[in-house]
Parts: sequence; structure tokens; C-alpha cells
Amino acid sequence: MKQKSLLVLSLIVTLFSSAYAQDNINREILPIVEPEAKTYTELDARNTKPPKRFEVKAPKEAPNVVIVLIDDLGMGATSAFGGPINTPTMDRLSNGGLRYNNFNTTSLCSPTRMAIKTGRNHHTCNTGSIMETSTAYPGNTGSLPASVAPLAETMRLNGYSTAAFGKWHETAAWETSVSGPFDRWPTRQGFDKFYGFIGGETDQWAPLIFDGVKKVNPPKEENYHFTTDMTNQAINWVKAQQSMTPDKPFFVYFSTGAVHAPHHVSKEWSDKYKGQFDKGWDVIREETVAKMKANGIIPKNTNLGPKPEAIKDWKKLTDNERKLFARQAEVFSGFVEMTDFEIGRLVDAIDEIGELDNTIIVFVAGDNGTSAEGGMVGMYNEMTYFNFVEEKVEDLIPLMDDWGLPNTFPHMAAGWAVAFDAPFTWTKQIASDFGGTRTGMIVHYPDQVKQGDGIRGQFTHAIDIAPTILEVAGLPEPKVVNGVPQTPIEGTSFVYSFDDANAPERHVIQYFELFGNRALYYNGWFARTIHRAPWEMTDFSPLEEDKWDLYNVRDDFSLTKNLAAKYPEKLEEMKGLFMAEAERYHVLPIDDRVVERTNPAIAGRPDIMGGRTSLKLYEGMEGMMENTFINIKNRSFTIDAEIFVPEGGANGVILTQGGRFGGWSLYMKNDVPEFTYNFLGLERYVITTDAKLAPGKHKVSFAFNYDGGGNGKGGDATIEVSDGSKGKGRIEKTQPNMFSADETADVGLDNQTPVAEGIGYGPEETTFTGKIDKVIIEIK
Repeated sequence: MKQKSLLVLSLIVTLFSSAYAQDNINREILPIVEPEAKTYTELDARNTKPPKRFEVKAPKEAPNVVIVLIDDLGMGATSAFGGPINTPTMDRLSNGGLRYNNFNTTSLCSPTRMAIKTGRNHHTCNTGSIMETSTAYPGNTGSLPASVAPLAETMRLNGYSTAAFGKWHETAAWETSVSGPFDRWPTRQGFDKFYGFIGGETDQWAPLIFDGVKKVNPPKEENYHFTTDMTNQAINWVKAQQSMTPDKPFFVYFSTGAVHAPHHVSKEWSDKYKGQFDKGWDVIREETVAKMKANGIIPKNTNLGPKPEAIKDWKKLTDNERKLFARQAEVFSGFVEMTDFEIGRLVDAIDEIGELDNTIIVFVAGDNGTSAEGGMVGMYNEMTYFNFVEEKVEDLIPLMDDWGLPNTFPHMAAGWAVAFDAPFTWTKQIASDFGGTRTGMIVHYPDQVKQGDGIRGQFTHAIDIAPTILEVAGLPEPKVVNGVPQTPIEGTSFVYSFDDANAPERHVIQYFELFGNRALYYNGWFARTIHRAPWEMTDFSPLEEDKWDLYNVRDDFSLTKNLAAKYPEKLEEMKGLFMAEAERYHVLPIDDRVVERTNPAIAGRPDIMGGRTSLKLYEGMEGMMENTFINIKNRSFTIDAEIFVPEGGANGVILTQGGRFGGWSLYMKNDVPEFTYNFLGLERYVITTDAKLAPGKHKVSFAFNYDGGGNGKGGDATIEVSDGSKGKGRIEKTQPNMFSADETADVGLDNQTPVAEGIGYGPEETTFTGKIDKVIIEIK
């Protein structure tokens, strides 16, 4: 039996040996198989020598790896790529490294993150769109297959320490409850350490933070901001890791929630840009393109792409519009510069411990282009976008001075997204325009990239980062991970471009698709169709009627010369290639629905609540995300709470969902039961009994009778206590689609920002001072 085992082990090593394998270790099958233990015949250990412990180590000279990913930032925004926003850290890294002006994303966050994380196309990862709009179709299920192992897992199993900080947004919405499964949370996706938030965005002043899989409250600090917090965590981890294991390389995924909305930043940063955007988005676009050309970032013959028709000329805006929109850009720019500063602190910390030269930093300045989801005038509360509520300039002007502060949840007007995506036309969500997909990328690696301040123009894509890291680290692509044969990596390493600006590009074909916008790149040609704008939610033309354009991008960097009429046969060839790639990677069938797909019943995806019409809750249940909680929107519902009021009275939350910018709460205030429905932070409806509860047991009941007749309607509400006291009122408006991206449902407290006014702020102040036996919420 022993000889047979040795023979099998020998065959495995022979069959899977690799040019990259070191120290006779086969790194193509992970985890690496431990050699068979020696058999001893000696009785006394003192008559033997201890064997050398088997330990998996990274290849000799393997560098540290840091992937920096900023959210929602186009190529035309930062000073490193010719934009108007000061980014000294990016400038420093690009001056000592390489800038890639032809790096492409998927045009949306979750898909790009999956592509970076795995080296495979986003549909191969089942992430055809963001997690909240997953469907039952292959390519869109939201569940990363075990056959697609993350880069972090490959690095960890090859001897790296691994950590992720900041935004995740790579876990299916129905897998975010206490019941898990936690397989697709960061600490089961290859990361030893995770500190950040799981969803697509968070309140930077009051974030929903997880340390591993445990929810934690942010530190109690004056002027707390999550970007600073996550940077502190990353710095502490890197220093501790190198202190304890200086010979073990680290892999850090540093993914900021910035500069996704809400654009939260202090006036210290935003006021730096006072007056700098008064000239407007049209002039900013022109100045940016001129600077890009002067700095050699884009070709001299690049044309400025035309603005989308919906974006007005700056000079045609009213004075109030110009004043409001300029302030929005100041806040966004301050947010960008603050983020760059925090990244600089991490870079400095790595330098201080003597590891910067031996660290490859891949800095992706945008998981997609700048976001135009703020609509034509911007938003005081970004959640209005997801609930089809249009904000008006006259309502936003009084909030200008507080823009970006904790009492706002803001987004800027779409005109600025177009400006910060210069020289291109479109923005985030438009997978068929470089304004949606093309973002700045910097590679800084002093030990190998000797030419500083270089420009690289080879076509590269988010799926190329993982194979690049593997090549730099001297690691082979794994064939089997955790017992599962792997889908081959679909990206192409761009290490070949490090020392040769003129090297022929190796990534020659790439499809793009998101919510019906679709395109194909092939050997310098680009065919595309614009199916919908990011501010359009419904009433699209049929997919079959979409008109396709054709561009030669080697002569037309910004897609301004449509050659479809000149080369119809080439266009048909490209369309055919797109369909072949779409079939190959499970892009088909294409689904252009957006908000509708957030409804599991429509999307056909799993729903932890399923068809349940009631939910029993207990004290201590908190942090329940919206997609894992019973959905009371657009329907009648009741809440029955059994509570105990101690001597001296009771205050605090009984049950709540959402926060300051939208939600509802049943609570006690000055011993009186009340219910508040907070409509997007714009209006609050309060129902109260006006009767104090005596000490002892009580049943507090709330009922909402929905008007019907469509979504987002109002209804009559009553609150009743077992002692006979009652209260009635009217809730005129309700939120039809979404309360919040990250505010939760909680029993006995309000976790982050409060739904109701006057009951405190945060979990400590809003904690119920009595006892909650149980709460039953039921849909009628």
C-alpha cells in the first residue's frame, strides 16, 4: 500500500510539473499536497532528529502585491491622467511606473470586481450585472462557481498572507444573512482578513462594517470617515504581518467605497475646490482633453466626443443650476483627493517598512466610468434614483452648504460624469462606450518596472490583472483548487508590456455587455450599440431594433468616426463575432431590465424570504440587510410586539428598517409608542398614541392599510396598545423599490443612522431600555 501511494504521488508530480514550480512543489493542484510522512522504527525520540516541517512558501523573490481599486471614477478626472482633480499619490506612482490609457472594465462595479478577482469574464463568474439584479439565467446567477477560484485563494494557498479592505459587493444578496452560506464572503474567498462592507455602497460617516463575518460598530472618533478607518486597518495589518512574518509576502486588495455615491467628505477637502468648477462641464472637458494631449496620455488626433443629447450646455443653465452643480463637483473632487490622500498613507506605510520596491501596486482608478446616476440635477439622497423620485433644483439649493456632510446622501448631476469621463461621450453603465469602460490604470513595481513615467497603449482589461499577478509572482495558473477542476483563466498577462511600449498587444478580442448595452473589440476594431442611457429605467426599444456603430479605435481613440456605412461587411462580421462570444460566455439571453430585476420574483433568483408572509423576530436580531428581510413595500402589513416596560419607563427602538434617508421604525419615545415612516429623508409621517405606558408587559401593534392602485402609494395607519390606547394617521407616500443600500433591519436598536427623529443616533443611543419578548411582522 505504501509503495502504491508513493507511485501515485510520483505520477501526480510528473503529470502536473510546471516551469513555475519551485522546490519540487506542484503548484497547479491547490492546496499543495503534503509529502507522505516518514515512518520511524525507533522507540525513543531522543535517538532521532526532528524532521523538517513541511511548509508551503511563496516562490523565492515573489513580491508583495497590492491592488488598489477606486469606485466610479473615469479616466478624465485625475491629475495623473490629465484631469482637473489633484491626485498626488497617483501622480507619484505613475511618475515612478507606468500609466495604461487603454485599460477597460465592464462598466459596473460587481462585474468588474469579479473580473479582477478571478481573471475570468464577468458572465463566467455568473455576474452579468450587480449582485442585486442577479437572475436565474446562467451567467447572471450571482453565485461564483467553485470552478472559478479567486486570485486571493491561489495566492493564499501558495504561501501569501492575504487581506481585503473596503468595498466587497461580490456576495449574492440572498447570502448576506446570519444563515449564510458564507462561502462567497471575503474570508472564504481567499482572504485571511477582511474589514469593510459587503454591499454596493455605504454611508461613509455611518458605515455598515464587517470584520470577517462579524458586524462591528465603527470607532467612536471625532470626524470619523470610513475611508480613513479602512486605511488605518490596512496599515496596521501590513505592519503587523511583516513584523511577525517578514519573509512571507502579502497580498492586499484595497477597494475604497469612494468615490461611489454618497459623496461624503468634509468641507476641509471640498472647499479646496471652491470656484474651480464655475466655468462648467463643457470647458472642463475641453481643458482636460488639451492637457491629456499635451502630456501624451492620449493621441494628438483624439477628438472630444459629443455630449449625450440629454446633457445641457453649461451656458444654457440657470444661475441656480450653475451654482448648485459647481458645488456638487467641488464635493466630488474633494472626495477624490481625500481618497488619494488615504491611499498615499498606505503607500507611505509600505515604504516605511522597506517593502515598497518589492511591492507591485496595480492601481485601478475606477471600476467603471464616473457615475451619471445622479440624473440631470443631482440628488440630495441617492436613494431617490432607485425609487423613481425626481429631485428639483429649487429643493436642493438650500442644502448646498451641507452637500457631502452627514445630513446628506448626495450624488452629482450627470453632466459632471460626462466631463470626468473625457474624452469620451458616455459614462458608467454604458458597456458599449469607453466612457463607461475605460479608466486609468497605474503599475508601480520598482524592482521590475524600471522605466518611470511610461505610457502603455495596448488593449488591456480587468480580466488581465490576475494572470499578470501570477506571472510576476512566479506562480502557475492552477488546474485544480480545493478538489475542483478549474475553468481556464480568460485574461492575458500584460507583463510583456512592462519593458516595451511598442509590444504587439496580446489581448485581441473582448466582448462587453451590461443591461443591453453591448459591444465587441477585435484587433483594433470596435462595434457597438447604445441600448439605454444610465438615467433611463424603462421604455427601451426592442433589442432586435438596436442600431450598431463601427469604429477603428487605432485611428479614433474616442469613438467619434462611425464607419458603419463605409464598411457594412466588417460591421456584420463584428456583430457575428459578438454573438459567438456572447453564446460562449453565457451572455445570452440579454436582459435589459434594471430596477425590476431587484425583485426576486421577477428575476427568478433565490429569495431567503421566499413566499413567506410573516416573520417572527427576537431581541438581539440586528444587521439584517434589505434583501434578506421580509418585503413590506407596496402592500399592507402589521407589526405585533410583546414588550416589557421597566420601572422608570422605556425608550428606544422596537423594530426598524432603513435609516435617515428612508425607512420605517416602531419605537418608544418618552414612554409613548410611536411609528415613523421616513419617505427618502424628504418627508416623515409620525403615528402616535399620545399615552404613556405603565411598567409591565404590553403588546404594541401597528397596522398599515395600503391604498393599492400601483407602487409607492400611501395608506392609513393605526397604532394600538393592549391597555386600550390608540392612535391613527395617514402615510401619504411610500418607497416602492428600496429603502437603502446598506442600512439594516434591527430589533431593539437602530444600527446606523436613525429613521426617526429625537430618539438618539447609533446603536447605543437607540437601544430599547426595556425588554422585547418577540416581534411578528406580517404581510396582509
